[in-house]
Amino acid sequence: MVLLQWCGCAENQVKVFNNQQKAKTLWVTVGLLAVFFVAEWSVGLWSQSLSLQADAGHILSDIAALAISLIASFLAQKPAKKKATFGHQRIEVLAALLNGLGLLAIATFVTWEAIQRWQHPATILGLPMLAIAVLGLIVNVLNITLLHPHTHNDLNLRGALLHVIADTASSVGVIIAALAVHFWDWWWADVAISLVVATFTGLSALPLVQESLKIFLEYAPESINPVEVEISLKSFPGVVQLEKLHIWTISLNKVMLCANLTVESATIQERDRLLNKLEAHIRKTFNIAEITLQLTSCTNPSVLPIHPLFKQDLAFMLSASKTNSLLEHS
Repeated sequence: MVLLQWCGCAENQVKVFNNQQKAKTLWVTVGLLAVFFVAEWSVGLWSQSLSLQADAGHILSDIAALAISLIASFLAQKPAKKKATFGHQRIEVLAALLNGLGLLAIATFVTWEAIQRWQHPATILGLPMLAIAVLGLIVNVLNITLLHPHTHNDLNLRGALLHVIADTASSVGVIIAALAVHFWDWWWADVAISLVVATFTGLSALPLVQESLKIFLEYAPESINPVEVEISLKSFPGVVQLEKLHIWTISLNKVMLCANLTVESATIQERDRLLNKLEAHIRKTFNIAEITLQLTSCTNPSVLPIHPLFKQDLAFMLSASKTNSLLEHS
């Protein structure tokens, strides 16, 4: 018992440490982006570069998205209580959805501005544009290095990373456009790169929005086929029928399963053993930790055991029936 309690405390400490590391990483990323946003927006206005201004707007949305991520990460740590029986883990999924929708909005805005700039060209200063684009590339690569190790089991941080990756691609595009403007005076390169960045931004947001919506719609995760789960459970000796199989996702790394099974088991002990086997099989084969199975015995009502009190009532009823029968014959 003491060992189990120690293991539980150790696990909680690891979770707290991971959450603190996640929050620290996000704060550092927000700080770097906030400083760079001021610099990029200022230089974008000075140099008349649309791609710099578009990227600065993207950076501003990143700051807002990461702030949402920080709030979501804090709320997701709150324990399940009162009406929040599942806890607050889906807040992170909601933040990821907002991040994805924000990326789509930015892509639309940049595309519109690029069309306007194509119709009304402006004189662009290529050298300041190049300098700030290189600085942006350095900042974004640093942020990717900070965020990537924490994104494997966190949809929220994955959304934040997608923002930064889009920023990195944007910085590379701005560098190319700045070189073209500075050396060859190709003003249209600024517009063209803006459109490329907008397209990349929109395409990178679609999988994030799609995955978030699937979780909210309570779809089974892509890695689990409900038909395969049903066939696997029915293949167990003693399982007669399976009904109401539900598989859904609470958060990116928390999958739930519940089902009703009709089984052949003569005793409660046999049913418990079968239940343990089924749960162990689901955990091992499909990597589902949260499992609720209801087992109903399939037995013949004519051979069900009779409770002692009901036996007495049944004997009295039979005796009364015989007495009435004798009186009628007499």
